[in-house]
Amino acid sequence: MQPWYGRPSSGKTRLPPWGSWPGTIERLYSATRALIERYTLPAMGQLWTDLYKYQTWLRVEVAVCEAQAELGYIPSDAVETIKAKAQFDPQRILEIEAEVRHDVIAFLTNLNEHVGEAGRYIHLGMTSSDMLDTALSLQLVDSLQLIMSCLEDLIQALRYKAQKHRHTVMIGRSHGIHAEPITFGVKLAGWLAEMLRHRERLTQLQEHIAVGKISGAVGTYANIDPKVEALACQKLGLRPDTASTQVISRDIHSEFMNALALVAASIERFAVEIRNLQRTDVLEVEEFFAQGQKGSSAMPHKRNPIRSERLTGLARILRSNAMAALENVALWHERDISHSSVERVIFPDSCILVHFMLVEITDLVKHLLVHPNNMQRNMTVYGGVVFSQQILLALVNKGMSREDAYAIVQSCAHSAWNREDGDFQAQIRHNEQVKQYLSTEEIAACFDPQHHLRHLDQIYQRLCI
Repeated sequence: MQPWYGRPSSGKTRLPPWGSWPGTIERLYSATRALIERYTLPAMGQLWTDLYKYQTWLRVEVAVCEAQAELGYIPSDAVETIKAKAQFDPQRILEIEAEVRHDVIAFLTNLNEHVGEAGRYIHLGMTSSDMLDTALSLQLVDSLQLIMSCLEDLIQALRYKAQKHRHTVMIGRSHGIHAEPITFGVKLAGWLAEMLRHRERLTQLQEHIAVGKISGAVGTYANIDPKVEALACQKLGLRPDTASTQVISRDIHSEFMNALALVAASIERFAVEIRNLQRTDVLEVEEFFAQGQKGSSAMPHKRNPIRSERLTGLARILRSNAMAALENVALWHERDISHSSVERVIFPDSCILVHFMLVEITDLVKHLLVHPNNMQRNMTVYGGVVFSQQILLALVNKGMSREDAYAIVQSCAHSAWNREDGDFQAQIRHNEQVKQYLSTEEIAACFDPQHHLRHLDQIYQRLCI
């Protein structure tokens, strides 16, 4: 059976079988398992542990050795020895790194302590970035697949909620001010359309990020056959970089980071909308408030939109990380190391954050409290001033000039606006100029919200809801 480190990436986030390594590493792995079970470490977090990183490093080194052997550059029995004996101890790697000040050399040294003579074929003709960048691509591919799985959960939650509230009428707003009637379902349909676009982008990104590089110190294949790169990448489920330097050019990684930041920006948009709709004077939707939950240490009545506020804040981190990734694109000549320290922070942080944000917003949408009565109350405030355009158009269609019609309707609307006894519909009904053009029945028809909803089915059809 092919060992775990030589298998092509399946996109799943399983760790190797427990107890598959002898000695120190087995004890470390058992301790890691206990921590995972105790604290329920999310799958995304596992992908960015040192343990998983070293696993991907070993996968790359073994794949290159296998490719070298298949092409006749190293003995096949040496590869079998490497695959059978290759082990690593994260603590030992750190001890070696403290002396040599080079993480890859420390890792290779630790491998050779276990492999012995056959270890001289490990990393043959390679440079550190051959292994590092190729292994990083494996981590990014696995992370992206998990992100897309969570994105799909959010898409399904939005699809269900949009259908459920297809006919839940509410007021649409522009500039934060009442505009014209919509439904809560069509608002959610807009969120759904946005997430579907993200799915398309991330699907393309899966191909763009799945790039490996085994081309030597400055990308010229001076000490390694390009066929080795092609074969090793095939084994790892990657494609060879078209024209690498010492590294894979960072525009690819910046694209990855900006795609995550864009997902986070959309989640922030949804969260800000929920926060606004939960305001006490609006209260059309509300985050689920669990039994026993407390909103304030001082004010017992408080039910705060804390999850939406949390998502809003986290999106800011994703945007700043995307900017850092853009800064990493411009490296000196064939490569400098300025990008490395940045990526050790932004990649794990951003992947874990986006994963968390998707899980959080999905649960928020699923359990969101919707208050149709409050939506109806807010829509009819001041006697239905939000139907002003319908009155305007009805008067114009009956022959009144647009300028005159606008002045009459605006005067009636502003007289009703922000008054406790304001009644726009009553003012329109009793306006002598309006009565010359519109009957009582025609005026009443202008205040029917269904007029604004008659074409919404087309939006739902586009989204296959």
